[in-house]
Amino acid sequence: MQTPHNPWKSWARTAFTYLLTILATILTTLVLNALRQGISPTIISLLYLLPVGMAAALWGIGPAALAALLSFLELNYYFITPYYSLTVHQTQDLLGLFVFLGVSILISQLVGRVRSSLVQATAREHDAVRLYELSAHLVGLQDEQAIARAVAGQALIAFQASCVEVVIEQQPDVQSVHIRLNDETSFGELDASRVTGQPNLVPLQSGKGLLGELRVWRGDQLLSPTEERLLQIFASQTVLALERARLARAETRTRVLEESDRFKSSLLSSVSHELRTPLATIKASVTSLRSEEVPWDTEARADLLAAIEEETDHLNQLVGNLLNMARIEAGVLRPQCTPNSLAEIVSSALNRTRQQAQNHKILVDISDDLPLVPVDYVLIEQVLINLISNSVKYSPENSIVQIVARQVDNRSLRVTISNQGPPVPEEHLEHIFDKFFRITAADRVTGAGLGLSICKGIVEAHGGRIWARNMPGGFAFNFTLPLIGSDKLKNLQSGEQA
Repeated sequence: MQTPHNPWKSWARTAFTYLLTILATILTTLVLNALRQGISPTIISLLYLLPVGMAAALWGIGPAALAALLSFLELNYYFITPYYSLTVHQTQDLLGLFVFLGVSILISQLVGRVRSSLVQATAREHDAVRLYELSAHLVGLQDEQAIARAVAGQALIAFQASCVEVVIEQQPDVQSVHIRLNDETSFGELDASRVTGQPNLVPLQSGKGLLGELRVWRGDQLLSPTEERLLQIFASQTVLALERARLARAETRTRVLEESDRFKSSLLSSVSHELRTPLATIKASVTSLRSEEVPWDTEARADLLAAIEEETDHLNQLVGNLLNMARIEAGVLRPQCTPNSLAEIVSSALNRTRQQAQNHKILVDISDDLPLVPVDYVLIEQVLINLISNSVKYSPENSIVQIVARQVDNRSLRVTISNQGPPVPEEHLEHIFDKFFRITAADRVTGAGLGLSICKGIVEAHGGRIWARNMPGGFAFNFTLPLIGSDKLKNLQSGEQA
């Protein structure tokens, strides 16, 4: 922490440098006076340039000018005849004294400028380092709170302040931010007993208006012009970081809206096509049945009613998929798990898909000693319906669709639904459960492309895992469901609290 500015201490420090300059010239005179008999006046005048150069290098132009003047007087008083007098009798001695004075002043100016350039270069290096550190801390920050904290921390170090405050005004899509940081690197309210003087304030001004303010307290000490410029750059970097964060959020919102619009368009396109076909079939069958001009026999009437029932089941399945997808997307899918027989769920699913699978051979292999599984009956039935329907769609007629269920260990159960359909390219396997992703024969098979995505959401909501893989001569879906211990299962079956 930098101590507050004290005018008395500053004056005392300046006076001390001038005192040291006087002492340096006096010491030089004492040494040279002791050696006066063995050194020529020319050498003595050159040696007097030493305190002048030293004062210029260490303390600046002012002390160097004083050293030059004192050296001029002492050289004249002690080493130019007549001694111990400022009177000069010879013209060449007078000319030499003035040449010495001119050279001394020139040396002090040159050395002073070099020192001033070095100080400026050091200050610029310091500013560059601070700006680099600020930029490094701001890179990647997307939150106004984090940006304000980073700026406050770096400003506290860069300006050696007692307190820094960053205020970001509230915007239509941004909450206000108010960060205060003191010299003990702790966040909190300002301590009025510690913070004195007026703050050095700079607005956070962007092209769209005022974003906030950056305030720096340094007691009664004012910022130098260089520090004021650095503070302005700090404010500019803060504004750039805030605008970058807001642009990133706007880009994210835009991307989400575009994705939502694409999803809506795809959904409407798929669903409208999926709805039109069964509705047309139902409409045609009903119209035919109501026609009085055509006498329908019992078998033809039964076929028309079966077509209506099949297409109605198709519509019901589609609506169920859409509702489940909406619940999954909203994150509100909560399975109502109760102990159920997997064999019963599979039987129900097969009954619901009997029309779709009438041209395929369905083989079921479920172990008799399979334990009850705690699942939501309706949701797992939906998973099986979707997987059976998908297997039937993408496999040849009169081929085999096999359903196998086995207990993997005491904690999980695995279900495999395999078919004799074509393989899926390996690079597409990881996307097969994405929304609207269609596997092979998509041009010949109807569907909205939501079934497998819904299966993934339902299985994961139960704490299980689902995946697909190619098999020799076919394709298979696999999913697991967690089991519970036998004691807890007995309690559930008896209605007791586990």
